[in-house]
Amino acid sequence: MQIVSFQEGAWLNEPKQWSSNRDELNVTTDANTDFWRETYYAFVHDNGHFLGTLVKGDFTAQMSFRAVYSNLYDQAGLMVRIDERNWIKTGIEYTDGKHALSTVVTVEKSDWSVGELPGNCEDVMLRLTISNGFVRIQASTDGKHWPLFRVFPFPKREEYLVGPMCCSPKRAGFKAQFSKFLLGPPTLKDLHDLT
Repeated sequence: MQIVSFQEGAWLNEPKQWSSNRDELNVTTDANTDFWRETYYAFVHDNGHFLGTLVKGDFTAQMSFRAVYSNLYDQAGLMVRIDERNWIKTGIEYTDGKHALSTVVTVEKSDWSVGELPGNCEDVMLRLTISNGFVRIQASTDGKHWPLFRVFPFPKREEYLVGPMCCSPKRAGFKAQFSKFLLGPPTLKDLHDLT
């Protein structure tokens, strides 16, 4: 896996306040930002902050991020995007008074799954693999143990955009910090190999 500079990406919905160098990205969210498409709430929101890096073919992406979550739906993590109707966001989201590992998969319409991640959820590492039309999501709070959280199909494309994402649907001013952005060939370990 190789380090990706945060200065190589291009913004979708550039926030008013952000700074970066090669190794770190700091973002303060604008008001009422989110990514969601139709399911349950019947609205479309596509104004969250996403710094996308173009990737050709299958890959594994890994990133560390930290934030202090306090308002409903504060969220930070990784996004993979084909277009406005086909994308994935996964990370920590504040819901029902606690931190959840949240994944939204959108293929025309959004779904949403949440799970518990043991450890300090204000400082998390994510690993996302796309290979041959499927996606595997893992997360870690110690960098050693990487439990599997989700496997699902996703449209196969010759290229994707991938990178840090953050949103705050109920406010402005949510602060997130991203670091250790790595990209490489898809990791094809057994699903029960949690290293």
